[in-house]
Amino acid sequence: MERVIGVTGRRRRLEAVFDEVVKDGVRYVLARGSRPEVAIIPYEQFLRYQALDRQGGPDRVGRELARLAADHATLTDEGVAADVAAAIKEARAERAR
Repeated sequence: MERVIGVTGRRRRLEAVFDEVVKDGVRYVLARGSRPEVAIIPYEQFLRYQALDRQGGPDRVGRELARLAADHATLTDEGVAADVAAAIKEARAERAR
């Protein structure tokens, strides 16, 4: 759950915000006017995001989606329906044993 706070309205409450982030895992988005500009998140979450970034997280997801699309480019609705029907028939036959 994120909370949006304006920069000018919360300077006095910085310590309370800090405590909520550290103790309760609350995430804050700091906005200037109505434009979000900064996120305050627990440090452990920040470290996880850094590790994902170093591993090429978003790029890996994009490559995997492209691979899946290529693998399934030749599928047709009829072919998928036939595969599903065959799987159901096989599962029912196994259950009947």
